[in-house]
This record gives sequence, structure tokens and C-alpha cells, in this order.
Amino acid sequence: MLYFFRNKEVKIDCMLFILLTVTIGLVTGFLRDTQTAVICITTMIFMGIVFLFLTFLRYRTIRKFSSEIESVLHKKAIHKIEDYREGELSILRCEVNKVLDLLKIRTDELQAEKLFLADSLADISHQLKTPLTSLNLIQSLLSEELTETKRQELLKEMRRLTDRLRWLTDSLLKISKLDAGTAQFEQENVNVKELLQDASEAILIPMDIKNQSLVLDIADELNFSGDKKWSTEAIGNILKNCMEHTNEGGKIWVKARENPMYLEIVIEDNGAGIDKEDLPHLFERFYRGKNSAADSVGIGLALSRMILRNENGSIKAENRSEGGARFVIKLYKGIV
Repeated sequence: MLYFFRNKEVKIDCMLFILLTVTIGLVTGFLRDTQTAVICITTMIFMGIVFLFLTFLRYRTIRKFSSEIESVLHKKAIHKIEDYREGELSILRCEVNKVLDLLKIRTDELQAEKLFLADSLADISHQLKTPLTSLNLIQSLLSEELTETKRQELLKEMRRLTDRLRWLTDSLLKISKLDAGTAQFEQENVNVKELLQDASEAILIPMDIKNQSLVLDIADELNFSGDKKWSTEAIGNILKNCMEHTNEGGKIWVKARENPMYLEIVIEDNGAGIDKEDLPHLFERFYRGKNSAADSVGIGLALSRMILRNENGSIKAENRSEGGARFVIKLYKGIV
């Protein structure tokens, strides 16, 4: 019950109080009389008992408060600290509850990140497993007696799967860098026309095979401040998506214009367009829409949005009234 006597502060207060009581009693008895000294000492003792009682109540409250904090530290559940009417403890309670609110928010965020990471790892594992299984099958087939034509077909398919694995791992590494905030973005003067030409190089051959055409309507003098390498990656993924969802003989248009607030790049195609149910989720990681190809992964557009956000930009997808999809990119000149 008298656990508070273990406190050094209480011990010092008691020693000082006893010393003060004895001193007052001796001085009073010497200057006046014994009866006055007894009255003074009795009064001091009574005040001492009141002081000890109040101290006991105070330290009991503090101990309870400490126990509640300890329960928060050693238990998974984060709950509010009980109310205390005392001034200093009430202020301390408010501050501790602010910390607990922040801890709860951080705990919920960490839990959500853990679930997202688990889902992402499952998706990545699935995406890597499919081409690896096909490569193992092709490898076993190549060890058998085959015609030269069949062998060349299998080697061609192996190269395709290898390129797909390389692209997939590169994209996942880029997403990881962006998530971790370790990706370096340079601030350089980027010519928009050159950027689009570089971004379209990877799809020119597939477009030629599908007899598709790419129309660039971009002024030579259009420029913006950003990272050309990352911007090329972002635009290239959008162009690739348009190419894959446009039929043979289709067209892709790219227009760019500038105003005092932002640079706008509009990429359009005359393909099948985007399903209404897919529009809200189009830029979500590993999301595959209804019209997605069988080997689609669902990270290209998500990576593009992450890159553009890091370059103080935004992207929006919509359907054209004439048919086909439209992607509107805005690269802002100030902080938005």
C-alpha cells in the first residue's frame, strides 16, 4: 500500500517535513512554552498525514496510468487511456491519446501494406511461374528428335518468353524503386516530339506487322522539365497498350499542346475502347480488364501513373465518342 515510499522524491519530502516539524517544535518551545510547541507539532503532523494521503492518491493514479500505458505497449490492441480529472495528468492523457491515435493509424496502414504485399507477391509469383513453366517444357522438347522447322519455332517461342520475363522483372524492379522512393528523377529539358519518337520505337515493328499507323501532331518547339528516361517508359507503356487493343489497320494519334499551367499529351486509338467497369481500375497494379490479352500482366499502366505522379503529372483514361480509347496526360509546371 505504501509502495510510493519507494519513490526517492517522496522520501526526501518526508525527511524534510520531519526535520521542519522538529525544528518548529524546538524553536516554539524555546521561545514560548511547551503547550504551544505541542500544538505546533500536532498541527504539523496532521498536515503531514494529509500530505501523505494526497500523495498516496496521486501516486495510485499515476501507477494506474502507467499500467494502462504498459498494457498498450505489450498488447496488440490499442485502446484509449481512461480519463483523469487531475490537471497535469489530464494534459498528459490528452497527449498520450494523440500518440495512440497516430499509432493506430500507422498500425492500420502497416496491416494494409502487409496484405497488399502478400497479394502482390502472389500475383508476381503467378506471372513468373507461367513463362518459366513454358520455358521448362520447351527445354524438354528441344532435347528430343525434332525437325529443323519445329526446332526454330520452339527457339523463337523461347526467345519471346525470355524477353517477356526480362520485361516483367525490369518493370517489377522499377515499381519497387518507386514504392521505396529510391528512384532518381532528373530535371532536364525534354523535347516532347523526341520523347514520343523514342517511346514509340519499341512498338513500330509490331504496329507494322498489324498494318497500324502512328500519327504524331506535335510542334517541334514543345518542351518540358523532367526525366526523359522515366518519361519514355511511361509514354511507351501507354502506346503499347493502345497498340495491343487496336485491330489490324487501326490508327494511333498523339497530340500535344501547352498552356501556362501544364503540358498536355493526348494519346488516342480507334480500337475497341475501354469497358465501363474497367475504367475506375485501369491504373491499379495487376488489374486485368475484360479485353486484356491472355498474357497481360497488368502493371504497364500502373507503372506509367506512378512515374507521371513523380514528375508532378497526372493521367486520365476515357473512351472516345467515335470509338476507341483516349489517354490524357498532364505535366504541370508548378506544384499541384
